Amino acid sequence: MPDFQPYEIIEGDYDKGMVLLADHAMNLLPEAYGNLGLPQSAFERHIAYDIGVEGLTRRLAGSLGVPAVMGRFSRLLIDPNRGEDDPTLIMKISDGAIVPGNHPITDEEWQKRLNSYHRPYHNAVDRVLTKTAEMSGKAPLVFSLHSYTPFWKSVPRPWHAAVLWDTDHRAVHPLIDHLRSGGDILVGDNEPYDGALKGDTMYRHCMLKGIPHALLEVRQDLIGEEAGIAAWADRLAPIFAAMNDDPTLHEYQQFASRTGPY
Repeated sequence: MPDFQPYEIIEGDYDKGMVLLADHAMNLLPEAYGNLGLPQSAFERHIAYDIGVEGLTRRLAGSLGVPAVMGRFSRLLIDPNRGEDDPTLIMKISDGAIVPGNHPITDEEWQKRLNSYHRPYHNAVDRVLTKTAEMSGKAPLVFSLHSYTPFWKSVPRPWHAAVLWDTDHRAVHPLIDHLRSGGDILVGDNEPYDGALKGDTMYRHCMLKGIPHALLEVRQDLIGEEAGIAAWADRLAPIFAAMNDDPTLHEYQQFASRTGPY
């Protein structure tokens, strides 16, 4: 058993056909890395993890009774939502913060982080998706949960939440429609980020395999406290459940990626 577990699996009813993912749920580091040369305060910022997502994932998994996979290591160590050949996989500078423990970095250390943290996390995701498909007898419906800062370089982000995607619209359009139906929140459609990223988690586990999916970002100030987490879990749980009841969201269908050919 490794000294540091790079992921956590929340068990659920695999036969329900839904899986929750949270790449950046936690801000932990193995003891050997200290703080990567950063002050402890850096690990309370968005550069280290997605604020609020761990609590939101736990509440949703519990409410819906479905499995979830959460990354336990800080994205400052290595980013699980990047492809293995992505130059931003291990960041030297993140939102103005220089990461001394990441530069310089040897090829040996780069491979060590891939083998010890990045790959085990993705292997766990693959196992949970495979088990869900086998036990439900259909393609899983995948929701990937993230959060983003309310400001970027002093520019406010007005969206309360955002749905990011490449070209597979099947789960995306219903999710956006559900979120907008109440008329009380502003929902971004591929903003403030574009969801097409070659090699990221959705590309690797869903786009390549034709699995229906959506990546949902919630603004961090809305889920930074328990009350906000509970409110958003209450908002999202019935939406996810209703979508999961749609048989068209449990079919395998591969879509071409805007990032280029597979």
